Amino acid sequence: MNENWTTENIPDLTGKVIIITGANIGLGFETALEVARKGAQTIMACRNMDKAQAALADIHSEIPNAHVEIMQLDLASQESIRQFVEAFHQKYDRLDILVNNAGIMMVPYGTTVDGFERQFGTNHLGHFALTGRLLDLIKKTPGARVVTVSSLAHHRGDMDFDNLMYEGGNGYDRQDAYGRSKLANLLFTYELQRQFEKHDVEATAVAAHPGISTTNLADHLLRRWYFRILVPIFKLMAQSAAQGALTNLRAAVDPTIKGGQYVGPDKPNERTGYPVVVQSNAASHNEADAQKLWQVSEELTGVHFNWNN
Repeated sequence: MNENWTTENIPDLTGKVIIITGANIGLGFETALEVARKGAQTIMACRNMDKAQAALADIHSEIPNAHVEIMQLDLASQESIRQFVEAFHQKYDRLDILVNNAGIMMVPYGTTVDGFERQFGTNHLGHFALTGRLLDLIKKTPGARVVTVSSLAHHRGDMDFDNLMYEGGNGYDRQDAYGRSKLANLLFTYELQRQFEKHDVEATAVAAHPGISTTNLADHLLRRWYFRILVPIFKLMAQSAAQGALTNLRAAVDPTIKGGQYVGPDKPNERTGYPVVVQSNAASHNEADAQKLWQVSEELTGVHFNWNN
């Protein structure tokens, strides 16, 4: 084994069923590529099917015998989530790994089709509902794992339950809203692990973050001249999407990673490097906020986690 965890450390995944959201580009694509290389039945859950088809072709060009398929999923639509899960249930009777990877970053204020602030609605509520609707398969698959991708930006987040989704744009700041959605990802992960333990579910919930990686997540910001000026500096600071995806991969497949842990890069300030267990901030471990967020998320999405059967 290498001292630094790399794709060479990924075990054989033959027979495993893995869903990766946002798998057509960036971290999600690199994650899908590597688990497919190791033999997993890989489901690329993507909003844009044209881009997903192109990504699928790229994987098959490199791994001709890969067991990969694309399925449509728009996390900004609760109806799309319901339809995806219904279609998945018709094809599969197990789910070994769910990688809640997709997300949007620092977009202008707007709402999803269900009326949720876009970043919170997509990054947190979408994945909360997806996980809840897949819970039956997670519970019946021994050793299942749910990986939710957060960000260094969680340090900027706060959970203001009196104005959780910046109603009507009230007080909206695109960076603060992104930070809140990424803090919510961690609160959800840690509470999900507590619920697994409480209900004796043989599954683990793990979080990951990619540090600073070169993905297309913030390309919309390049329309602003002052962001374009910063691009060369950003590229000097950042690592490749393939390197950034190692945190996803280690969180998903390394048997030494335990439930409730957080995987990020090992270099100073966790901006780049190889994946190791890191620590998130105190706010992410606030159990009262986690329980409140869970309750609010169930009310907003209408998805209630069924632990009884």
